[in-house]
Amino acid sequence: MELFTGTKLVKARTMNRGQYNTYRGWDIPKDENPNDEGYLVEYINTSKSNHPNHEGYVSWSPLDVFNEAYNNISTGIPFGSALELLEQGSKLARSGWNGKNMFVYHVPAATYPTKTQVAKTEFGLHVDYGAYLAIKTVQGVVNTWVPSISDILAKDWVVIK
Repeated sequence: MELFTGTKLVKARTMNRGQYNTYRGWDIPKDENPNDEGYLVEYINTSKSNHPNHEGYVSWSPLDVFNEAYNNISTGIPFGSALELLEQGSKLARSGWNGKNMFVYHVPAATYPTKTQVAKTEFGLHVDYGAYLAIKTVQGVVNTWVPSISDILAKDWVVIK
């Protein structure tokens, strides 16, 4: 088998193995402990639902497996996880930022119509640009953004809804 790592945004709530089996309408297998601690996990951003009370795919995860795989975004995540979420379309901010309504987001590569004579002379009618990170500032202006070393090493990134 090959090794994989991943970052997903999931909804979860504590639920032991027995509660999960009851929730799904299943009998508890004889070789499983219904008191095993864990989480009901709902994978969001998926079109495959397997339970009428959920829009996403639901499963159960043992407590230790869940804790190794996921960080609670309400208490903060490391920048590597934040970057994955940015690339998936989330808005993020540092919990320590004082700026009201500031956030960072990912801008995918695209094209824009030229606005200046220099751009028209150099590129023609359209300019191709690469992907970048943008920040909405306190003043409501959007700028390109490059994280500092402090931002990269921080573990207080939170998803903005």
